[in-house]
Amino acid sequence: MSRILIIEDELSIADLERDYLELNDFEVEIETNGAKGLDKALENDYSLILLDLMLPGIDGYQVCREVRAKANVPIIMLSAKGEIFDKVLGLELGADDYITKPFSPSELVARVKAHLNRYQRLVNNQMEVNDIIEIRGLKIDKTARRVYLNGEEKVFTT
Repeated sequence: MSRILIIEDELSIADLERDYLELNDFEVEIETNGAKGLDKALENDYSLILLDLMLPGIDGYQVCREVRAKANVPIIMLSAKGEIFDKVLGLELGADDYITKPFSPSELVARVKAHLNRYQRLVNNQMEVNDIIEIRGLKIDKTARRVYLNGEEKVFTT
């Protein structure tokens, strides 16, 4: 199950986001303070972060900057700040998407799913696939540099 961290100081908005995400089988945690949200984001393993910009403690821009410096997790900013400058700044700091409030909860869920799917595809494509040759009980794993004969690993020294 995907874990999502919502960092949002308006509890009614955070609750709405959580309700819609939980209806779509996401596990959700809420933090209402920027500094505490940053700590949570760095100390835990989340699949995605929904991040407000105007937060007590430290603002969402700083949270995004610090999370992005240490973790490769999708970040979607949600803000009442709808100016192009704010959107561009958020995206330049490392956010993967920017949604202006008010927003459609259904669109939010769709964007969350799209980012999680894209992230999963990228992670899976970067996984190294072992180059293996097998013939008549002999198995050579070129990537791991191991040789097996009838299932038993053979060690060679030079």
